[in-house]
Amino acid sequence: MLLNEHMTFGQAGIIRESDDNKNLYLKGCFIQGDVRNQNGRIYPLKEISSAVEKMTDKIKKGFPILGECDHPSELTISLKNVSHVITEIRLDGADGVGKMKILDTEYGRLAKTLVEAGIPLGVSSRGSGNVDDRGYVSDFEIVTIDLVATPSAPDAYPRAIYEALGFKHGGDKIQTLAEAVRHDPKAQKYLSKGIVEWFKSL
Repeated sequence: MLLNEHMTFGQAGIIRESDDNKNLYLKGCFIQGDVRNQNGRIYPLKEISSAVEKMTDKIKKGFPILGECDHPSELTISLKNVSHVITEIRLDGADGVGKMKILDTEYGRLAKTLVEAGIPLGVSSRGSGNVDDRGYVSDFEIVTIDLVATPSAPDAYPRAIYEALGFKHGGDKIQTLAEAVRHDPKAQKYLSKGIVEWFKSL
């Protein structure tokens, strides 16, 4: 069963940490547990904990968790609609809180424009599981967290922040190389592998 859950994106202001090489992140609550949401479902703590643990494990192993702008009706992720990548997620009480980086893609730029214009967005989990007649979810498998326009849980307030590309651990070299191979698809392929290794070393 496809399970989509929406949460509000509370516009708490944009924090600029650097004037150069700024990246936009959204940070806050991604998924809530042990409460009945507006869809009538309750995600027990053990389901949230398991989902967060699996996502964290993927991130640590260097597998990107991509998200889309708007909620598709299937579990698969469409690369042409990708707007962000989830960089962090952890358990905070019964909730999964994390951080997502807005990407320089067509839909990522759209999301950034909306955020900078002060338009409140929503974050929404996408996954599968079973729901019993009381609304309790079991066997929950989370796929990603998407950006949506219509929220349904008013208790989450991710905030927009700007962070500079880290110049530690060779971050400046990665940026220079990326700019140099911008129009060379073959070189970009090798650079992508190098970036994954760089993230693993952080």
